[in-house]
Amino acid sequence: MNKIKLTQDENLSIKVSYPLLPSDQQRFDLYFSLPDEMGISPKTLTEEHYFHSSIQSHSAYFSDQLHLPLVRSRFISQKKGEQSDYRLNLNLFSYQIRIALDTDIKQTLKLKECEEFYPRAIELAEQITGLLKKLRRYTPPDRKLRAYFENADNYLSWQVEQSFLKLLSRAPKSSEFTSERNFLLTLCRNENQYRKENQYNSQVTLSDPNRITNKMRLLQRLIEYGVVFQKQVKNLNTNLNRFVRGTVTAVIMAFVMLLVLNARTNFTEVTIALIAMLGVIYGLREIFKDDITRIIWRRIQKGLPKWKVIYRHSVNKSRIASQTIWLEYIRNKDLPLQVDQLLQTRRQQNKQAAQLLHFRSDTKVNAKGFLPGYDAIQQRFYFNLTPFIRFLKRGEGRLYTLDNGKITKQAVERRYQINVVLMHTDKQNQQQSQRFKITLNRSAIINIEAIESVVAD
Repeated sequence: MNKIKLTQDENLSIKVSYPLLPSDQQRFDLYFSLPDEMGISPKTLTEEHYFHSSIQSHSAYFSDQLHLPLVRSRFISQKKGEQSDYRLNLNLFSYQIRIALDTDIKQTLKLKECEEFYPRAIELAEQITGLLKKLRRYTPPDRKLRAYFENADNYLSWQVEQSFLKLLSRAPKSSEFTSERNFLLTLCRNENQYRKENQYNSQVTLSDPNRITNKMRLLQRLIEYGVVFQKQVKNLNTNLNRFVRGTVTAVIMAFVMLLVLNARTNFTEVTIALIAMLGVIYGLREIFKDDITRIIWRRIQKGLPKWKVIYRHSVNKSRIASQTIWLEYIRNKDLPLQVDQLLQTRRQQNKQAAQLLHFRSDTKVNAKGFLPGYDAIQQRFYFNLTPFIRFLKRGEGRLYTLDNGKITKQAVERRYQINVVLMHTDKQNQQQSQRFKITLNRSAIINIEAIESVVAD
């Protein structure tokens, strides 16, 4: 799938990302097939809880040169354009460096052979060094603008050091690549010394890991100003839900009042029997009111969108894009034919009874143009899979083998599989569908495998 990608984000989360053009309209659907052994159902994990606790969306300006963000020099040059644009241009450049560095570090860590790992790490270090030189070439003399520069420079220098230290800590061990390790360590030492020479951080802050980490998180949010869009989430069905609850309550109360009046007709005086009967009537009302309301509400909201997300530019507050979100449990017969065919490609032993959870997002870009140098924005959704595995069994098993009359045993971990079908529809109604097999245990995603791809007009 060229336009939309599903990749692993953290230990137990996946990321779906795709670009959006000016005045664009796109839709993507994600179908989770959750085996019944996971214990996931509308009773154990409601759609609202999963949406608010485990689904995050993120929208920002995007450069297609993600791995080498050669943004034009005027973005970080005070001599080009208005001075008021300096902060925004600086943030655009710094943000792209951060995203590119994070992406390339994750990809490099996937290389397990020294012959592939270290040359790629050296190449990445040289690219980042060149980008930092490009950034530092334009140091504004104005005190106010210089504060913006120092914040970005401080954060990027620290992030580069942390990223390469992390890279080296997980690097494959080999005595043949000592010079390459020393080259990367020298880069980390140089950036650390650079921050000390410029007195970016006080000694008190440097001596406390919590303080320096929190300060860098603050600087990270500062360089996102004007680049990452502000998000506002609205519940679309609040008033409808109130109307349903009010209507159900009114109907039940009318029925209860009818029973009360009949009871008063049969009992001319207040007796214990009358009091007991009234207590039973009101007790039944409380028992069935919530259940009836829940059943009616689930039927009414089936197929209806539940949330609307509005993205605004953080500087001028203009609306950039809007999204309509669906999230609901569905039955097998509700699956689109294309999705059902992809799920049927599983081997027979893997066709377990499962709950189907459907996520849908319709995105409309309101802006007719973006900032100079950016012809697209990137939309990202993060899905945390932790709620799906909370009922799974812990621990490891044992595998016994017989070899030449000797019994041996090996520890094996419990692994589980989730099938996910991703379907993307663009503005021209062209669809792309693909099934992914996610293998995971209780602590991490082991593997994400793309099984089959189908493209249809």
